[in-house]
Formats: sequence, structure tokens, C-alpha cells
Amino acid sequence: MNKKYIDANVFIQGIIRDDKRAKDVIFKVANNDFTGVTSVLSWDEIVFVVRKFLGADVAKEEGNKFFKLPNFEYIDAKKDIILKAQKLVEKYDLKPRDAIHCATAIHLGIKEIISEDNDFDKVSELIRINPSTL
Repeated sequence: MNKKYIDANVFIQGIIRDDKRAKDVIFKVANNDFTGVTSVLSWDEIVFVVRKFLGADVAKEEGNKFFKLPNFEYIDAKKDIILKAQKLVEKYDLKPRDAIHCATAIHLGIKEIISEDNDFDKVSELIRINPSTL
């Protein structure tokens, strides 16, 4: 099955802005159009940002939903992925969490990352897909 890496901002924009394009990505995964893959660390990003903008109760609810999404693979942030992330930080001047997302995808042989974040465009090992074009 076709796998695509899903950046945390897709989940966040679906929650914070009720963004239809972001939600469509999650629905496509749920409908088995492709398998969604993300780092377990996406949970931290989602809960942190949702808590900041929508409050602790909504953050708790969304955090609980995250690991129950169908057709998603949640990848642990192991040392070899973090070491690869360090190399990506050095090579592309990425933010640490972006580097972890890239390293996770690359480690798994996934070539596409779905994200609104154009910082991923400079990573030659990946092709960024904007949610609006999927």
C-alpha cells in the first residue's frame, strides 16, 4: 500500500482552523486511499498547540483521538532516527522537529510528506505535497 508521511501541522490545522483541506487528508487515510505515517512526537505538537489556542480540555480530547485514527502508523522516535535528524539539521538548517519528521519518513523509505510547511521543500530526499493539492 502507498504510504505518505503526515506532518503534525496537517492535524493541527484541521483542529485549530477547521481547515477542510487538512481534514480531507485525514479522511483519505481513514478511507484507505493511502496509509498515513507520522511520528509519535506529532502528539506532543498537536496537544501543545491546541492547548495554547483552544484550551486544556480540547487538547486532552484531541490528544486522545490522535492515536485512534484508522489506517495510521505511529513511529517511535528512536536514536537512529534522531541521529539522522541531526544530519538533516546540519545539511538543510531545519528546525529540530521538522528534521525528526523528515528523518522518520526517510528512515522508512517514504518519499512524500504532506505538509503546508514549505521548509520541507529544501529536503531533496522528500517531495512535499500541500494538502490543498492532494
